[in-house]
Amino acid sequence: MQDIESKLDIELLIRQFYLKLLEIDGMKEVFKDINFENHLPQIVSFWAFVLFDESGYKTNVFEKHLHLPIQTYQFDVWLTCFLETTNNLFIGEKAELAKQRATVLTQTFKSKWENIKNI
Repeated sequence: MQDIESKLDIELLIRQFYLKLLEIDGMKEVFKDINFENHLPQIVSFWAFVLFDESGYKTNVFEKHLHLPIQTYQFDVWLTCFLETTNNLFIGEKAELAKQRATVLTQTFKSKWENIKNI
């Protein structure tokens, strides 16, 4: 196995991750109305920004997801799936960084989600 080294690697990770995620009952319903092929370049751009400090991604990732019918526990399912997919495909510094950033992202989303949904 190799480390995450390029946008092509990120795309492979994201494609495999979402294929796995969409097989999980309770998760596929959240993402069923999203055109994945249209959304993929944005996701890849986000992770290129996160992993390679690549410029170009300027969207507030949290606000982009506010319309989705997500329950708090689903963030943990998302994270578990992301970590497993990353571990199955990559090993190295960037792979570890991706898992670390995904963990922080999940914690941040959960905290913000709970605050917004409890208003």
